[in-house]
Amino acid sequence: MVAGAMRVRAGHGPGGAWELVAGAPHPRLRPGIISYRGIRLALNRPRRRLETPIGASTLLLGFEGPVRISRDGQAPDTLVSVYCGPTTTPAVGEHGGRLSGIEVLLTPWAAFTLFGTPQHELVNRTVDPDDLPHSLATSVAELAAALAALPDWERRFGLLDEVFTRWREAGPRSSERVARAWSLLVRTAGAIPVPRLAEEVGWSVRQLENRFREQIGLGPKAAARVLRLQRARRLLAAGRGAAETAALCGFYDQAHLSGEFKAMTGCTPREFVQARRQPSPLSPVADRMSGEATSLVLPAPAAAWSGPGAHFSKTGRVG
Repeated sequence: MVAGAMRVRAGHGPGGAWELVAGAPHPRLRPGIISYRGIRLALNRPRRRLETPIGASTLLLGFEGPVRISRDGQAPDTLVSVYCGPTTTPAVGEHGGRLSGIEVLLTPWAAFTLFGTPQHELVNRTVDPDDLPHSLATSVAELAAALAALPDWERRFGLLDEVFTRWREAGPRSSERVARAWSLLVRTAGAIPVPRLAEEVGWSVRQLENRFREQIGLGPKAAARVLRLQRARRLLAAGRGAAETAALCGFYDQAHLSGEFKAMTGCTPREFVQARRQPSPLSPVADRMSGEATSLVLPAPAAAWSGPGAHFSKTGRVG
């Protein structure tokens, strides 16, 4: 079903009801703001998802019900609204079955402008966006409450356009060279060498690294690593073999792909693909980025969880 520029997916059954509404930000906000996604879940049991690193930052504006997010080596965070900057490690998000809000995907350099926070301070972290050292006229909690009070998704997305435009005008300017370098990295799926990337934007490698640290968070090499693996997940989920995927994505060999995959997702390529093929009894796997393989639905209860890397049996089933 299509409503204007929105794409609506919804369903209900024995496991409960769900609704996902995809919307496009106003053209004046692109390419920095990538997408909006409205979420409404009313499930009859808790939901757990493994989230892998992606080439974007995520802002969840929560309307009801907290999300518990865990990463290896860190205490879990329980938040209603969430900001997650660039990551190189997997995370697990859990909620009690009822969740609603809007998920915003944005480029890291756009997040630098909106929140005025050096992105290296947020790498591999999950934070309450109102804890960021910004000076916004409207807090994120106030924005989330205003969004929840509106009667439909179209008006919610319109309010986001207005607020983000004001925040962008009030925030520090991101570098056009950083934005161009990021675009080149994304377009090549991390395949462009860092010295060539620096040359393309007219900086030395050191200058590029310093500005990436401030406005992207990850250095150019680490960002390229995430984008290469993002492409690899997409190819594997589409049915490509591991050896072919490794060659297409610029890994030395299949073992190199497997090692990177394990480090950044918590599982091997085969385990990830097999787990993606298992139907969810609650609702379809809703990947954060359109056309990408970013997520796995994990089984409840949370007591079975022992860390952000899912445990897989020899058959490839998550459990």
